[in-house]
Amino acid sequence: MVIQSISLGPNEAKLLLTLAEKDISVFTAEDAKEILQTTDSSAKHILMNLVRKRRLQRIERGKYLLIPEVAGVERYWAEEPWVIVPHLVDEYYVGFWTAMNYWDMTEQIPYTVFVATKKQKKKNSLQFGNQKFQFITLSDKKFFGFVEEKTKKTKFNISSKEKTIVDGLMHPEYCGGIPEVTKAMWNVRKDVNWKEVLEMAKKVKVDVVLRRLGYLLNILQVEYDVSE
Repeated sequence: MVIQSISLGPNEAKLLLTLAEKDISVFTAEDAKEILQTTDSSAKHILMNLVRKRRLQRIERGKYLLIPEVAGVERYWAEEPWVIVPHLVDEYYVGFWTAMNYWDMTEQIPYTVFVATKKQKKKNSLQFGNQKFQFITLSDKKFFGFVEEKTKKTKFNISSKEKTIVDGLMHPEYCGGIPEVTKAMWNVRKDVNWKEVLEMAKKVKVDVVLRRLGYLLNILQVEYDVSE
């Protein structure tokens, strides 16, 4: 089998080398323009060529993923969602079923990456490779309760275990349904601050959340004092 190498122009090679040296996985067309010190049209042309040569993947308009050399001949590369999400929306946190999986609250691995955001995107979902990103817009009073987590490549926001429970009770449709939320509560019953869960449930000011919380704590016989 003969493998045909794909030639790169000088600016194409410069862009790829610079991104690799700086360990940049996700970048914008504006970033490429700045690296190459060129015009908008020239940067766009170079990016289109690199996508065609399968050295880059287009995430959405003006945003790209670098395909590293280790991707091999097939040029297939799947990046962790935590690397991509911070580049899709400004104010966000990973939540709902995705957060449940991250915190080992469920053994289910959702196909969709659920992202809470304050500002509604033009499209509420994005298909990128084998992953789907779904954006759930929350009001200011519901947008809280997230922490910063770190990986080798990036930092990202994700709902705490306590807020993940509250969000699940508020929007079970993004968590696999009430049975999945119930199972998640049971799995972390000894690891969460139930008083904090109650305070968060009150803060979102959605009556059904408090009703569901009280009912499920009773059904699960979770012996924690959340009455104060």
